[in-house]
Amino acid sequence: MAEEEKKEETSVEVPKKFAKIVKEIEEMKVIDLAELVKVLEDKFGVSAAAPVAVAAAPAAGGEAPAEEKSEVNIVLTAVGDKKIDVIKAVRETTQKGLKEAKDLVDAAASGEQVIKEKVKKEEADEIKAKFEAAGATIELK
Repeated sequence: MAEEEKKEETSVEVPKKFAKIVKEIEEMKVIDLAELVKVLEDKFGVSAAAPVAVAAAPAAGGEAPAEEKSEVNIVLTAVGDKKIDVIKAVRETTQKGLKEAKDLVDAAASGEQVIKEKVKKEEADEIKAKFEAAGATIELK
């Protein structure tokens, strides 16, 4: 076991530009390191977990079955004729203020706008129906 520790310590050469950062990290407590990793994951939208490769067995037809997402993003693609109703739907769905909701709806004229992210499929269907009743076009991605 002592041999394994020696191998880990001697095998890494740190570039000069990262020496200060690495030294600070070396001096940190494990709890602080875990908190730092979480902050970096949230800040940059990444995960420090190693990716896991999962091989799905092909279906009888030779194709892997398409699995349905349990969480989707709600995207506003077109506003329609009832802009005020769409703004009201955005406010109700996102809890945004009037100006923020209006800006989001106005921006949808030039391109797709994400209304809400990582919504359960059932809730997304309800929200989609609400927007379609207001005259908007919604996609679930």
